[in-house]
Amino acid sequence: MKIWLNDGLRDVDSARVSVLDHGLTVGDGVFETVKSVEGRTFALTRHLARLARSARGLGLPEPDLDEVRHACAAVLEANPLPLGRLRITYTGGLSPLDSDRGDQGTTLVVALGEAARRPDSTAVITVPWTRNERGALTGLKTTSYAENVVALARAHEHGASEALFANTVGQLCEGTGSNVFVVLDGEILTPPVASGCLDGITRALAVEWTGAREADLPLDVLERADEVFLTSTLRDVQGVHRVDGRQLPGAPGPMTTKAMRAFDERAADDLDP
Repeated sequence: MKIWLNDGLRDVDSARVSVLDHGLTVGDGVFETVKSVEGRTFALTRHLARLARSARGLGLPEPDLDEVRHACAAVLEANPLPLGRLRITYTGGLSPLDSDRGDQGTTLVVALGEAARRPDSTAVITVPWTRNERGALTGLKTTSYAENVVALARAHEHGASEALFANTVGQLCEGTGSNVFVVLDGEILTPPVASGCLDGITRALAVEWTGAREADLPLDVLERADEVFLTSTLRDVQGVHRVDGRQLPGAPGPMTTKAMRAFDERAADDLDP
């Protein structure tokens, strides 16, 4: 397996990042996960634009997006996979052992892992922890993911693949690595970015391609929604057949199935929408 580290390809066993890298010591970094199919990326331009936005939000130097594109292409060529998870990580680099950032330059890592197609539906749980819609990192895709690790572990303990958060005012927000949609009275709704959720790439495309509408939603909407589905880079559109103890028979339901079909068709027509 070959990965890209800073300025070139490396064997994964010999690639080294300093133990003093700010991404390791304090989580000072941003990342993107991009789907690849037979060596071709999906929505790479949107992902790179968000990488740059996240970097600016953290105060990191602007990444050279041409270099990142080149790194992605090199990694994909070196590691042929039918379906892959392409991970771009960009950190503050070698820094002091505190929150101050060093002056030794940033770190760029691009790696590829094998992925499998998701089932058409899954189970989710809600968790008691909240997203802070007013936080310094809100809306940024950062490497500070420990909160998600804890919540996802809770989900797995309950036989689910995802955990859903409310925000600090009790509104439905997002999953650990997904956005959430509900169907009420034949209309597809999803929390607005102002709720504190990440502005997911797949979320934005699903809104555009299905006519979904943003709306403030209380967390308990999950108790009465006709259908629930998730979106993310590797899930695309995925139905939900259980929320906590509530079963949603027949998932994916008709609106979710229509959304899945629309997404698949539009994505096949344009790999960089």
